[in-house]
Amino acid sequence: MTKTVSALYDSYADASAAVTTLEQAGVDSSDISIVANNSDNWHADDRTSDAAEGAGTGAGIGAAIGGVGGLLTGLGLMAIPGVGPVVAAGWLAATAAGAAAGAAVGGATGGLVGALTNSGVPEDHAHVYAEGVRRGGTLVTAKVDEARAGQAEAVLQQSKSVDVGSRERAYRENGWSSFDEKAPPYDPDEVARERTRYTAL
Repeated sequence: MTKTVSALYDSYADASAAVTTLEQAGVDSSDISIVANNSDNWHADDRTSDAAEGAGTGAGIGAAIGGVGGLLTGLGLMAIPGVGPVVAAGWLAATAAGAAAGAAVGGATGGLVGALTNSGVPEDHAHVYAEGVRRGGTLVTAKVDEARAGQAEAVLQQSKSVDVGSRERAYRENGWSSFDEKAPPYDPDEVARERTRYTAL
């Protein structure tokens, strides 16, 4: 039986370090995902990427990342409803794009929250994770054997991950109630303010 473990990071560098450590610990790249806010275009990619193109149709990212060099070599650009432009790789990005397309057609829960909850992440955490990415953060998610879940969670915590409960309280103190995929994405100035706010804590 597999379990999904996730962590939110204010810094892409911390998130990428977590991905690398997960891979070194034996978690297959195909079981790891990363989704990072790119509203300020920090990851400019002039190349047409199979991963980016596939994400628009809900397929391709998962297939584009399994090669030499691990997950981070397969980053692609895409947009997620309510989050805006992101740099992403892995199964979660493809699932989020597919869930968003399915929601548009059938009215199901879609986008990033739907992809997370469908993979076993508690809904309240999924809303915080999606909002965290919207505000400039980076989400790392891995599917691992249940027996290795504790080890994977420890790896994710080692890389300066966000305490989800504390972040949810901070959001709620400022009037936030849940992630809204119909809300406008944060612009680069808003993202910069959010990153400064939480890295200063």
